[in-house]
Amino acid sequence: MKILKAEKKDLKEILDLQRLAFYSEAQMYEDKNIQPLTQTLDEVVAEYENGIVLKAVDDTGAILGSVRAHVENGTVHIGKLMTQPSLQGKGIGSSLLLEVENYFPHKRYELFTSNRSIRSVHLYKYLGYEPFKEEKEKEDLTFVYMQKIK
Repeated sequence: MKILKAEKKDLKEILDLQRLAFYSEAQMYEDKNIQPLTQTLDEVVAEYENGIVLKAVDDTGAILGSVRAHVENGTVHIGKLMTQPSLQGKGIGSSLLLEVENYFPHKRYELFTSNRSIRSVHLYKYLGYEPFKEEKEKEDLTFVYMQKIK
């Protein structure tokens, strides 16, 4: 597996992967209108043009995972960390997250996930992220904001 900077031509495939990877989140929330599933290709292109999109690829060039980040007010905002569902738990997400940090050394990193995404919270804590804020989105859904400062 290699981690590379995504190219514009990769964005449609990354969006397709995003919809596949976040489908289980939508099922967990019983809401198929979550932003990762409704995001358009134009919105992904805008994120690409305003930050960085990384991809994890296998030897054939197939995209196994991806992550996005942009810097705002000295903080690296990380989002849309995803892997092929059949490959979760194999270190792809960890590798992508650590590579984002390599692109933006000695910064503050911030991301968020749902309180229901136990595996994600565990991964982020394992990689040194700590919760610093929670926001109640709905009656039964809270976003957990996590940060890492190098």
